[in-house]
Amino acid sequence: MATTKITKEQWAESDGYLARLREENANFASAYGRPRYAHTETYGCQQNVNDTERIRGMLKRAGFEFTDDAEKADLVIYNTCAVRENAEQRVFGRLGILKHIKEQRPGMLVAVCGCMVQQEHITEKIKKVHDHVDLIFGTHALWRMPELLYRAIHENGVVVDITDSDGAIAEDVPILRDKDEKAWVSVMYGCNNFCTYCIVPYVRGRERSREPEDIMAEIRCLVKSGTTEISLLGQNVNSYGKDLGLDIDFADLLRMVNDIEGVRRIRFMTSHPKDLSDKLIYTIRDCDKVCKQLHLPLQSGSNKILKQMNRHYTREQYLEKIEKIKREIPGITLTTDIIVGFPTETTEDFYETLDILKAVRYDSIFSFIYSRRVGTPAAKLDFVLKDEEIHRNFDEMLEVQNQICKEKNLEYEGRVETVLVDGVSKTDKNLMTGRTDGGKIVNFRGTPDMQGKYIDILITHAKQWSLEGEIAK
Repeated sequence: MATTKITKEQWAESDGYLARLREENANFASAYGRPRYAHTETYGCQQNVNDTERIRGMLKRAGFEFTDDAEKADLVIYNTCAVRENAEQRVFGRLGILKHIKEQRPGMLVAVCGCMVQQEHITEKIKKVHDHVDLIFGTHALWRMPELLYRAIHENGVVVDITDSDGAIAEDVPILRDKDEKAWVSVMYGCNNFCTYCIVPYVRGRERSREPEDIMAEIRCLVKSGTTEISLLGQNVNSYGKDLGLDIDFADLLRMVNDIEGVRRIRFMTSHPKDLSDKLIYTIRDCDKVCKQLHLPLQSGSNKILKQMNRHYTREQYLEKIEKIKREIPGITLTTDIIVGFPTETTEDFYETLDILKAVRYDSIFSFIYSRRVGTPAAKLDFVLKDEEIHRNFDEMLEVQNQICKEKNLEYEGRVETVLVDGVSKTDKNLMTGRTDGGKIVNFRGTPDMQGKYIDILITHAKQWSLEGEIAK
């Protein structure tokens, strides 16, 4: 299926609603002596973060200002995740709290968007249980938010758009990012893999790649505004370009970005092991701006479980690729995703996963206990292990990986690493924080004016999840 774009005429109509909202917000500010405030909260992956940047971009153009306090907001938008049940329960909890706030402020508008509400049964639950919600829209309707918000303000009852489609790409949506020095840039949307545990293809649609010239134009614009680190984003970036009918794949795209003057660092995620090519490995090796860091989700180390997950690779094939990566790119930082407690997983299957963790020695892992998702094939399977057995395995895995993380970090002591400074540390307000080329968090004594700069740091102490250092002489 060919990728389609939102036409200029379609976006012009949506932009017209932004103009109406902007006029209304100007009148509001004149009448009440303050702007209308919006509050956004994001749950889930980096794609959701990138979507929220677009939501905030549209709201800014519509004349909204922003607040971190939901109780002071005239508009609250929750951008939601459907990958795990815990994320959904957090949103429902927040909606419950918001109901009491809205009773004190009847003019407040409440919107829920994103992957979670793309599932019809979730939307029906929100309409039934949380009738104070004014607007619900799914992943494919994001570019139509101005019209939907305008309707929510002027119509009685909840406005809903959870159009079930593979979606189209909207290139002209304004974006408001939190940081100037680094930026997420989506190169594609959706997923064609249909792993049996995963809801993503059902809520984000099939794979759709952006045109390379549109991506390059966005990055050049970012560079002009001071951005130096670009993170290319997609559910499976290794599939980039297959739907475009062009002789360009993701490795080619990386080289194109690498050639842009002003870009200093390039990151990307996520890669699917079955599609990781030798060409991409060599590209990471050869491109000086591409960070020597790779996130390669394993999910399970058992061939039986991998097959039942519909992952399309074996443990042997995965380890062969890891061996080649380490050989071609010595010192590369490796991270992965692990699911513990897939329904048919036995303790023997779990230990096969543990064996791979010990063999590969990842710098860090993102680990989760399996969460049943309605509508996925795995949701119909019965569990082999009891809940307490799954949690015991999970804790054992964390214990093993935590030790590996500490040992890997100890290797950095005494090194000088170039760090892109993000700002003040979240754990110690007296320290600045940043990341190395390999994505390691480094905390050090510095000054706020260093944010956005590249500073050489001598690593003096390795901690479990981060490094500490001092500015190199």
